[in-house]
Amino acid sequence: MTDAPFRPFDTALDRDSALATLRAVTDGADDGELFFERRRAESLVFDDGRVRTASYDASEGVGLRAVCGEVTGYAHSSEISAPALARAAETARLAVSGGGATLAAGPAPSNRRIYTDADPIAGAAFPVKLDTLREIDAFARDLDPRVVQVTATLAAAHQEVVILRPDGTEVADTRPMTRLNVSVIVEQDGRREAGSAGGGGRIGLDGLIAADDWQAKTREALRIALVNLRAEPAPAGVMDVVLGPGWPGILLHEAVGHGLEGDFNRKRSSAFAGLMGQQVAAPGVTVVDDGTIPDRRGSISVDDEGTPSHRTVLIEDGMLVGYMQDRHNARLMGVPATGNGRRESYAHAPMPRMTNTIMLGGQTDPADILADLDDGIYAVGFGGGQVDITNGKFVFSCTEAYRVANGKVGAPVKGATLIGDGATALKQIRALGNDMDLDPGMGTCGKAGQWVPVGVGQPTVMIGGLTVGGSAT
Repeated sequence: MTDAPFRPFDTALDRDSALATLRAVTDGADDGELFFERRRAESLVFDDGRVRTASYDASEGVGLRAVCGEVTGYAHSSEISAPALARAAETARLAVSGGGATLAAGPAPSNRRIYTDADPIAGAAFPVKLDTLREIDAFARDLDPRVVQVTATLAAAHQEVVILRPDGTEVADTRPMTRLNVSVIVEQDGRREAGSAGGGGRIGLDGLIAADDWQAKTREALRIALVNLRAEPAPAGVMDVVLGPGWPGILLHEAVGHGLEGDFNRKRSSAFAGLMGQQVAAPGVTVVDDGTIPDRRGSISVDDEGTPSHRTVLIEDGMLVGYMQDRHNARLMGVPATGNGRRESYAHAPMPRMTNTIMLGGQTDPADILADLDDGIYAVGFGGGQVDITNGKFVFSCTEAYRVANGKVGAPVKGATLIGDGATALKQIRALGNDMDLDPGMGTCGKAGQWVPVGVGQPTVMIGGLTVGGSAT
């Protein structure tokens, strides 16, 4: 696969013929497009003093979509050619059989760029990448003799997309992605605990392989592991919880964000369906989905339908004021698209998805919020979680949390889980810190079998009356 820019109409297809095929498929449809993609990805994993995996993947293909009413016809091929496109057209056309719709107007064009076009895989030589991972391993072991295992992962990807609409409009976007992750395991007196840290975004590798960056991540992974090494069993019961800034916004993303995606509300399967204009959160709570933040993991210059990304206000001062929309759901709900039509690859049809979902900060000093916590948990790190979109009920495990009594942060606790539902938790927010922060760039979101990169953010937040599951009584 060549390193030359992705130009499907210069090499594999005649543009006029492809456009004629698309127009024939979408005749009588509400919407549709051709989505061309080329993606390359590299991942290096250095584990326990040796290279465990070194992988490089390359793929390209085209997806053809025709939408009529609520029905979507979608076909895709890993071969970009006229015969493959003709076969895809036969399948996608079935959705428009008998349709008499008028094709929707295309997205407004935009020349905005919020990240580099440069290929991050080529941003550093392969030996340099391996040497960086070896240095991370040695550095972590030198930091503390209790370190018994180190795993360092360096990943980079380069995605190029071209979207062709039936009106002849052509939109292109080139999307880099990088990430560095460090995990350490420490052992003391027969007890082993782990800690990890990482981050990245739509940036080059140069920042991630700089010593000051990876050393900071390594120190943070070790700090978390050592905190867990002295952690006590978590308490159980209903109590107030303070969430730290940044990455704990993943709870907001899962418990609330998915419920504010347009398709779940159009189908009335969301806990927030039918509540537009109503109070759904405590006064002062404002939640936005912002795909326009430069260089962030969840950001997109345009979505996968060609709509420029937006900053969409979802909840304003506690009131539900918006949903995240792709073109399909926006049309059916009679509202504008918000630039949230995303897909995992050319093999998938787009759907409403989050970008960077953020709860904005308040006016309170975070220290004052903790001082007001009489008996509860201070959670600053989260791992996996499960959410039921229909009712917003969630269960999240904490990777770093502390017991708080009489406003004083005490011993770290292990095995804490937070249990509740998003709609209730929003209304039980009692304080918002003035320290809103974004996550370091490590989120990936799954929906209907598709995975896309996302970002989260929030300030220090106090939520009253969450159920904490633990092992201590």
